[in-house]
Amino acid sequence: MDKKTALVWYRRDLRMADNPALVEAARLGLAVVPVFIWAPEEEGDWAPGGAARVWLHESLKSLQMTLKERGLTLLIKKGPSLETLLRTAKECGAEAVFWNRCYEPALIERDKAVKAELQAKKIEAKSFSASLLFEPWEIKTQQGTPYKVFTPFWNQLLAKPEISKPLEEPKLKPAASAGNGLKIEALELLPSIPWDKGIRKAWTPGESRALQALEKFSSGPVNAYETGRDRPDETGTSRLSPHLHFGEISPRQIWHALRKNKKGLVYLRQIAWREFAYHLLYHFPHTPRDCMRPEFRAFPWERNARLLKAWQKGGTGYPIVDAGMRELWATGWMHNRVRMIAASFLVKDLLVRWQEGAAWFWDTLVDADLANNTLGWQWVGGCGADAAPYFRIFNPVSQGKKFDPQGVYVRRWVPELAGLDDKWIHEPWKAPAEVLEKAGVKLGRDYPEPGVDHEAARRRALMAYEKIKSGKNQTR
Repeated sequence: MDKKTALVWYRRDLRMADNPALVEAARLGLAVVPVFIWAPEEEGDWAPGGAARVWLHESLKSLQMTLKERGLTLLIKKGPSLETLLRTAKECGAEAVFWNRCYEPALIERDKAVKAELQAKKIEAKSFSASLLFEPWEIKTQQGTPYKVFTPFWNQLLAKPEISKPLEEPKLKPAASAGNGLKIEALELLPSIPWDKGIRKAWTPGESRALQALEKFSSGPVNAYETGRDRPDETGTSRLSPHLHFGEISPRQIWHALRKNKKGLVYLRQIAWREFAYHLLYHFPHTPRDCMRPEFRAFPWERNARLLKAWQKGGTGYPIVDAGMRELWATGWMHNRVRMIAASFLVKDLLVRWQEGAAWFWDTLVDADLANNTLGWQWVGGCGADAAPYFRIFNPVSQGKKFDPQGVYVRRWVPELAGLDDKWIHEPWKAPAEVLEKAGVKLGRDYPEPGVDHEAARRRALMAYEKIKSGKNQTR
């Protein structure tokens, strides 16, 4: 083969190990020019939100430093991907472009067009699977159709041949001429008002930190994950989700680190749930905007800007919900059990469209992932594939008592309630006046009264569901 230089187009695969695009360039003996192109307009309605942009800024800095240690320069570019790749290839004398696949609907179409045009210009273009254990089209029902229920999908995944081992980081040749790129700061990923201090304090993006997080999780918390994952007051989760979203670590790396631990299978089921989310997004690309179950298009949602704002800012009057929403705002992340409680509260207690919650999470989560976000919200809303039954409505008080029994999590994120006894921490409106006074809490001043009564809201939600079951509502 006479090609001498290849562009490796980084996207959401910001790592060196288990990176098939890099490995292919090394296998062919090509000099490598790593390039990252910022073109959010190509992602349609799902360009990275504010919190994700903060993470991306820091992750690019980490990758840039790693590549520099290996004698390579990460070219930072801005503009239409195809034009930028063609121009960069010409500048570098590159005759090949390699990249790892994305599966969001807009990016699939973009990448198809890019590959076709590159090949038309006699530039070799290859894409690889790097962010999933299996391609979305590789797991099918016996009828050859996509799965819509997770458990048989999981069983089919387990029945597949052994998942291939992660690829080792290749030795790369730097190109003689890499051309000129921008500074990461030129992408303007960081907010003009420094609201991101909490994210920076809570997280260190980058491949090395991702591997450290996996090692920490696999050496202890994974053994108690089955119960520990539900306790926001404890450190029982992996906190790998943003590293996984940005490709600082691959699912194959996680799978092989945990597969020999029998207790690790509980966590690997969560990795398979992520696979299921991508499987659904690929086969049902309309779902980020529309319900999987069409009857829910007629659901009588309510529009209440005041209650939506209270939910977003952690002022609903239900401590476990408010703690989660404040953790999200402060750190760009929320414990998964609390995500379910908060999401259920929005769509069932407040009857606000799930799309409003999905949009808020998209902008505030560092691990905002279109496939996972869509599946999670439709699951809670009862309107998606393998969704929780609509009548499963989380009680924020009993959920708080069960999973934050001493109120540790609530006191951390709702400090105005810190003086309350455990008995009242999850339902302060029931506390006697003298207890509230002793704790220095005046409801309506220091902490809001509940915006809705949960039991009444539950009955209202079930009545709304009955309307669409009986076909009384017209599709809006």
